[in-house]
Amino acid sequence: MDPHVYDTLILSDVHLGAETSRAGEATRMLKENRFRRLILLGDIFADLNFGRLTKEHWRFLGLIRKLSNPKRKIEVVWVEGNHDQGLTAVMSHLVGVRVFQEYRWEYRGLRHLAIHGHQFDRFMIQSVRLSYLGTLLYFQLQKLDLKNKPLTRFIDRMNTRWLRMSPKVASGALLHAQHHGVDRVFCGHTHDAMQLESDGVHYYNSGGWVDSRLTYLTIDEQGVRIHEYNGTGEEYRADEPNDDERPDDRDPGEERSDPDSAFAEFADESGLPADAEYQSSGR
Repeated sequence: MDPHVYDTLILSDVHLGAETSRAGEATRMLKENRFRRLILLGDIFADLNFGRLTKEHWRFLGLIRKLSNPKRKIEVVWVEGNHDQGLTAVMSHLVGVRVFQEYRWEYRGLRHLAIHGHQFDRFMIQSVRLSYLGTLLYFQLQKLDLKNKPLTRFIDRMNTRWLRMSPKVASGALLHAQHHGVDRVFCGHTHDAMQLESDGVHYYNSGGWVDSRLTYLTIDEQGVRIHEYNGTGEEYRADEPNDDERPDDRDPGEERSDPDSAFAEFADESGLPADAEYQSSGR
């Protein structure tokens, strides 16, 4: 029996380079699904430091490179997040995807819009320097944390709740969608998968890949669904509380990868020359 093919699959906030990134699970999830369009909805990277990328992170990028091959007939779109800024122009050329500030498309007569969501986060916009310092501190805590990163993941959840990012981003996204005559709007940024409806406009957040809840969105003829990845493709309902931590399957003895050798492996898997020089591409 042929596997179901989604029209669109959306994931965000993989945060490659972060200790808490669940890039391995994200790679497996993409391999287990079939889709005509893939939207990387921002914060695919954690920061500008490529030295933090592990082999697992490069494998994720290698898969994106393969999926973007025209022979596969999959539209791969990258929507820039606040953590991606400064990297997307280079990486769009490296992995062969187009980068947008926001992306629009139509499906089954409905107008869709994907935007990362940091644009509606007033605290981040008004406190750029404080946000940057907070990110640096967060990276240091990751290094000191235990194997499954319980402290940093707890801080991430508390940060979302304390700043009330989820309702703020949802409210801003809904207003933005209404202003532009959009039926469905999709965001990331908050790491909190959810769905809302206001005045006929539907809002969906794709969640993230740094916590115990690993979530993504799919769109097909049956509508939009939020899934939680656990290796079985089980659907995730945002109104069901789940505070159980899932173990991180990373080998506790695994060292951070040498960036040169990791990139060489990525280049080999992607059919790219490892010693090539890449230039920034325009948007």
